[in-house]
Amino acid sequence: MAKVKEADGKETPLMKQYNAIKAKHPGALLLFRVGDFYETFGEDAVIASKVLDIVLTKRANGAASHIELAGFPHHSLDTYLPKLVRAGNRVAICDQLEDPKEVKGIVKRGVTELVTPGLSFNDNVLDKRKNNYLGSIYFGKEQLGIAFLDLSTGEFMCAEGTQAYIEKLVQSFSPSEVIYSKADRTRAQEMLKDQYATFHCEDWVFQFDYTYERLTKHFSTQNLKGFGIETLTHGIVAAGAILFYLEETEHKEVKHITSISRIAEEKYVWLDKFTIRNLELVYSQQEGGVPLIQILDQTVTPMGSRMMRKWMVLPLKEREPIEDRLKVVEFFVENSDLGEEILSHLKHIGDLERLISKVSVGRINPREMNQLKRALKNTIPLQEILKQANSDALNKLADQINPCGYLLEKIERELQEDAPMLVHQGGIIKSGVDAELDEYRSLANTGKDYLIALQQREVQITGISSLKVAYNKVFGYYLEVTHAHKDKVPTEWIRKQTLVNAERYITPELKDYEEKILHAEERMLAIEMRYFNALVQYASEYVIQIQQNAKVLATIDCLLSFARVANANQYAKPKIADTDSLEIKDGRHPVIEKQLPLGESYVPNDIYLDNENQQIIIITGPNMAGKSALLRQTALIVLMAQMGSFVPASYARIGIIDKVFTRVGASDNLSKGESTFMVEMTETASILNNLSDRSLVLMDEIGRGTSTYDGISIAWSIVEYLHNHPKFRAKTLFATHYHELNQLAEDLPKVKNFNVSVKEVGNKVIFMRKLKEGGSEHSFGIHVAQMAGMPNPVVFRASEIMVHLEKDKALKSPQEKIKQLPKNNYQLSLFDMDPKFKETQEMIKNIDINTISPIEALLKLHEIKKKLEN
Repeated sequence: MAKVKEADGKETPLMKQYNAIKAKHPGALLLFRVGDFYETFGEDAVIASKVLDIVLTKRANGAASHIELAGFPHHSLDTYLPKLVRAGNRVAICDQLEDPKEVKGIVKRGVTELVTPGLSFNDNVLDKRKNNYLGSIYFGKEQLGIAFLDLSTGEFMCAEGTQAYIEKLVQSFSPSEVIYSKADRTRAQEMLKDQYATFHCEDWVFQFDYTYERLTKHFSTQNLKGFGIETLTHGIVAAGAILFYLEETEHKEVKHITSISRIAEEKYVWLDKFTIRNLELVYSQQEGGVPLIQILDQTVTPMGSRMMRKWMVLPLKEREPIEDRLKVVEFFVENSDLGEEILSHLKHIGDLERLISKVSVGRINPREMNQLKRALKNTIPLQEILKQANSDALNKLADQINPCGYLLEKIERELQEDAPMLVHQGGIIKSGVDAELDEYRSLANTGKDYLIALQQREVQITGISSLKVAYNKVFGYYLEVTHAHKDKVPTEWIRKQTLVNAERYITPELKDYEEKILHAEERMLAIEMRYFNALVQYASEYVIQIQQNAKVLATIDCLLSFARVANANQYAKPKIADTDSLEIKDGRHPVIEKQLPLGESYVPNDIYLDNENQQIIIITGPNMAGKSALLRQTALIVLMAQMGSFVPASYARIGIIDKVFTRVGASDNLSKGESTFMVEMTETASILNNLSDRSLVLMDEIGRGTSTYDGISIAWSIVEYLHNHPKFRAKTLFATHYHELNQLAEDLPKVKNFNVSVKEVGNKVIFMRKLKEGGSEHSFGIHVAQMAGMPNPVVFRASEIMVHLEKDKALKSPQEKIKQLPKNNYQLSLFDMDPKFKETQEMIKNIDINTISPIEALLKLHEIKKKLEN
């Protein structure tokens, strides 16, 4: 960075201080507090001016140098900081650490916070409905470790596993920033691509002994056994590095990080990164598309919404916890009035999780403290409702809530209802709390009356009718007399200023009063700050209890959301079984059914899969018939059931699935130089290499990215592999347009053929979207092309080629048929191709345009139109 120097080559004292602080944070954009402004210099100023759209100027110091400069008022920090962070910048906030009025020379400054994309408490940076995770990855030789921290809530987790597992977790938790060791930069960049903001730390930070000690020191424990992570060597390294990074970025108040948990791989359904993307659980692949979460998330608290996202990407695979959730949802479905009553209190809770974190780090303001009070106030009746509910599960949740009565009482007793946002604005502590405060407040409040009385008295004594008492920052309180009356001014008044039309004076009495008033304001502010800080300190003792409350309330919010969605959309309670079968009756796609045009209803379908008789279903049928929707809806119904939600079906019996794999939809990686077929094969290989006995596999149009014979061969081989696997019987739905695969059902007993039915009416195809047994004989691809508006010559020529290729299937090879294909006669009229057009041509030829009347012309046109339609 360019250094600012004076003409003689020396740095100015201010810039010397700036350069020293900047040197400690070279990768961050430094906001340097100067008076009432935050200033940026040099390259930082260039970046800030572009991102924030503020003026870039140059500051000159003599002839020797100049430097770019861009700044904004300090009170606009909350407006500008989010823009800088969202643009991917790390921002170091450098504040004045002393009062400039009390310091001679340069004011002491220092970085009070380093805000990064993954570390922030600022409400404008954070999204209420999403966690803001900082991720940390440790690259071991075979295993990798990962940790996630949401600084704004105190949630801290770690895990370890293969690279595929870590990649899946990164995609599921979608961190705002990822840190890793400098030595692993290449591996990290290959894995993360350019999708995440990243930062690399020195290699020594990612050492086991150092990180283990950091964690035990932070949690004040002998070891990490109590958190269930003692054996996660790689996970511990990743988690300990996060604590180092917090200290490095001046986030030293971390008491709200009260525990760390293990992301237990064995508790959750395996969803690889392709499946999460293909099923559009939390993000849609198309712009303006609707992901599943948008349908299921009807939560009313921010922490409920954040929990819903976690449930979405981590569905359960243990029967008991799934059934615990389903029982509560069922209770709410059957008792919607009670649900509405709970909802009326939940709506007033707000973001309890982030509020208590702000308390812990001393960043809560008076207005937020009142929000905390409202949350506690609504928690008490909510707990009572849960206690009295005729449900063991809800009674159990009620027992986990701590009403924090003493804290609520203290806030209600001390804090003003309409307290302003900033402490130094005053008026935050109630009257009657402190006698001294009340006395000063009384003095300040009666000041106006005192000044009016003083003015009236002096007017009477002096006879100066135009006399007025006023105040400014230079002189304080003064008496103003117009020149017309200056000869009446008493001798003891002291003249301070002469104006064009008047003179200003002060008196000993006014000076005494001024001192009292100003002293009263300072004392009031000091007392109020003392009380508010004590209140924050008192509230910080309730961090663990309130974090627990937030978790319980978020759980209730999510389960209530499931119930409301179930009632609104006629979902059924799924039966969770220990069997290896999957049975769905009248299943629907939860997203598509909400997007249908008015008056159109979704066509439901049944699915049955098991390990013994119907392990693989091959679904044939034309494009657009609904094969892909059927595959996706089956997976979504299973996942919704294992999240604890009711499902869009009339009946569902779910034998617990432990892994869901999908190969559906176009997920071309062409921009990264990979062909569609290569991506398809990579995803398919990942499925075949990670199968289990309780896997659900969905494959859509495998092999379409290569030649027909290659494609059929690959698809055929995959079905055989899944059917004959020596260990695992993965339940599979295999959608294809290769009708040749129907042959497999004759050779493989657990393979069954189904097709999505269509109806031919004349030359038209109507998609029935109903699954029925048996294979499909045509693809109807040419009909679909016609419906899509393909030019008629292309459609007719395609029909001609198809008829030729389908003739004598057994007698001639495809190569021979292609050689004998009739050549396309481009001179051939459209009318020669279809008898209807010949008739139409004759009708038109026989019309005498010179004699026909307008009415006759319309009738003839109507006749021609009818002829073409029949």
